[in-house]
Amino acid sequence: MTGKGSVNHNSRKFHAKNTDPQRSHWNVEYCNQDIREVYHELFDGALERYNAKQTRKDRKIEDYYEKIRSGKQEKPFHEIILQIGNKDDMGAKTAEGQMAAKILDEYMKGFQERNPTLRVFSAHLHMDEATPHLHIDFVPYITGSKRGLDTRVSLKQALSALGFKGGTRMETELNQWVTAEKQQLASIMLEHGIEWEQKGTHEKHLSLLDFEKQKRAKEVAALEKQKAELEEHNANMQEVNEKWLVQLENIEREISSAHENREEADKQADQAKKKASQYEKKLTEIAPMVKDMERFAEKYSDDPDEVLPEAGTLETGKSYREKKAKPLIKKIVTVLRSVYRAYLDLSRRFSEMQRSYERVWSKVNSLTARVEELWNENRMLRENLGDFERVKGALGHDTVEKIVQAERQREQVLKEQKRAQKRKIDRGERWQK
Repeated sequence: MTGKGSVNHNSRKFHAKNTDPQRSHWNVEYCNQDIREVYHELFDGALERYNAKQTRKDRKIEDYYEKIRSGKQEKPFHEIILQIGNKDDMGAKTAEGQMAAKILDEYMKGFQERNPTLRVFSAHLHMDEATPHLHIDFVPYITGSKRGLDTRVSLKQALSALGFKGGTRMETELNQWVTAEKQQLASIMLEHGIEWEQKGTHEKHLSLLDFEKQKRAKEVAALEKQKAELEEHNANMQEVNEKWLVQLENIEREISSAHENREEADKQADQAKKKASQYEKKLTEIAPMVKDMERFAEKYSDDPDEVLPEAGTLETGKSYREKKAKPLIKKIVTVLRSVYRAYLDLSRRFSEMQRSYERVWSKVNSLTARVEELWNENRMLRENLGDFERVKGALGHDTVEKIVQAERQREQVLKEQKRAQKRKIDRGERWQK
């Protein structure tokens, strides 16, 4: 049977009325570890990784044990109680009771190896009550979870990892696991010559008192089953809620990224405009100088033999030309050619600056368009987020989740059909070749 679990009672920190303290030294303590230490051991690493991913402080978890203990989705730990027979045929003081204790001891020693996802932290064999029985307290957990902590508490998933898959309402993971553990205990009993008597449902030979006891037991079992189903449903709902939280966080990150991109684009656009303004100012200053240089260079760049005038009447032409005019003109032309080369270099720089100016303005226009595009994306993201919240509020989380899952399945089917069609076409082309 499963129980609420009382570690202090199991370790005999206090004695109930049905215990015999004089026989308590017969009890066996297999382990008795503080549950908070177990939570630190199992979940501290996953908790650190989870908190590091959170952008909002209110979504961080300070104490995972307290979150589970105060929550309604999962229990901090679970307990099972195993007993063979009853006080009439397996009394603790009898030889049969000692046999039962030996069988329970063998069963306990293989429990943790058989159930690696159920972390046992407290286990006790009691011999100081009417019948020998075994208390096992454990924390069920899974690793590699895609939602919440990657290592987290989950009875359903822990049992599923052991191979117990839920089917009908009667065949839950928990019910299947309990049945398997009973069979494990029964196999050890059989090795000691004790057969498991699985009593039927015929009640005509029961006394009225026994019948009422059995009826109450069935009612309790039904309530336990209903409780397990509700816990399973709550766990599923938690996974759905965590999934929507992840999607909302992704949308928030996209909006934040759009804001950052827009701000960076604005900054780059401002810098490009400043550079363009500087280039434009320099071009305005240089343009008149370039024009004057062009006219001056064009006027004085011919060969001195062509531009030198003939001699006048006061001096012979040869003397004037060779001794005075020609040397002077050569010096002027040398200077002008040097100036002209400087002009060509300046002109080249002017052309490069003009091209840089045009490129900067092209970048300004491109950045301006990108800023406008980011603004539109930002507005659309906020509108989509608002519409998404309205749909969830109107239809309810469950309905929205079903619609989303159905649409994803439809998209997956379409993708598979397209892939199959493409493979068929590829095979046909290869066959033709």
